Amino acid sequence: MENQISELVLHIGSFDLELPQSILVWFGLCIGFTIFFIVAGKKIEKADPSKAPKGIVYISEECYNLVMWIVKGNLKETTMHYLPVFGTLTLMMAASNLIGLLGLQNPTSNVSFNATLAVCAFIMIQYHGIKKAGVIARLKELCEPMFFLFPLNVIGEIAIPLSLTMRLFGNILAGTIITMLVYTLIKLLLPVGVIGLIATPFLHAYFDIFSGLIQTYIFFTLASFFLGQQVAGEE
Repeated sequence: MENQISELVLHIGSFDLELPQSILVWFGLCIGFTIFFIVAGKKIEKADPSKAPKGIVYISEECYNLVMWIVKGNLKETTMHYLPVFGTLTLMMAASNLIGLLGLQNPTSNVSFNATLAVCAFIMIQYHGIKKAGVIARLKELCEPMFFLFPLNVIGEIAIPLSLTMRLFGNILAGTIITMLVYTLIKLLLPVGVIGLIATPFLHAYFDIFSGLIQTYIFFTLASFFLGQQVAGEE
């Protein structure tokens, strides 16, 4: 673990750009998923629809069904329009939450990374809210049901990216810290500490798999819900 690259420092003139391991891992995931989507797209184009899908085509189909299950109930008739964005980010966030199983730092344990995703979702929500009915209508919406509630409604809107950021950051970072402390304790108590390795698979199963996937589900369920309020029609 000590030999891992914790950060990459780029020297640009007198300016130093520090890239922590979490961001480097995200860049790696971006490259990996780009290759996956290109290969999967070509395979799907050549696939015979009369035969059962297999291999990468089957994996792509299951990923599609998973993302649809998460966002379709909120985005309704606009689901297909936003599926590329939500589909890509959902799969990448799930992978980034699971990357801890390989001993790498989860990108979502970096609060600035989570804030970037949350702010992008917030801007998308507000943009479509204004695009749908105009600035005046959006301001009137923030004054409902009483005009003097406008400050509270504004605070409620600002709370969206804050809650998305801190919920994801807190849960993923907590899992990373607890797992690290357990491994540190095992190392300090060697050779007796080896017994503690019995518990580590359960810690990874909960924090890296269960909690990671649940937090991905919650993040994009909430993001698609708030967006759906602006773009989806009433049933």
